[in-house]
Amino acid sequence: MDLTGKLLIAMPGMGDPRFDHTLIYLCSHGEDGAMGLIVNKPADLRIKALLTQLNIPCEVPVVGERLVRFGGPVETARGFVLHSEDYEANLHSMPVKPGFRMTATLDILEDIAAGRGPEKSMLMLGYSGWGPGQLEDEIGMNGWLTTDASLDLVFDQPDDEKWEAALATLGVDPLTLSASAGHA
Repeated sequence: MDLTGKLLIAMPGMGDPRFDHTLIYLCSHGEDGAMGLIVNKPADLRIKALLTQLNIPCEVPVVGERLVRFGGPVETARGFVLHSEDYEANLHSMPVKPGFRMTATLDILEDIAAGRGPEKSMLMLGYSGWGPGQLEDEIGMNGWLTTDASLDLVFDQPDDEKWEAALATLGVDPLTLSASAGHA
């Protein structure tokens, strides 16, 4: 099972408050584990403030006003940019699935600040990670649902509507979800 490029939808009974109502885009998933970025948890930090800390001038005011997001609890001082495939960093952009790339090099921030970045992008601090078999176990214990990712859902939906919108792609009403798992 390879879930790379899919969305993880946190179930109510997960038990970890850091993931309450989260939607995670999986950038990689395989035998060695999984890595993803939370796409619906804004941090209390504007991109302009982060660019200022990095001594990168922000030439596009609207970009500077966008919020940075909390990508997950691992390496929270490290930045990641999930973006549309219309941009390739000079150093390295990782293709994920058609439509999506992930870049973790400084040159993308310089390009975004100068108005030369990808059409759609989201800057995160930190990531969500799982060791070998850990994510599969969490899915088996009713911690996550999975669904296909779309550019619209990831980049265009308001953050506070993404979780329910992802559930809707599966035909699931959030009011019908139970916090406990059942196995037959």
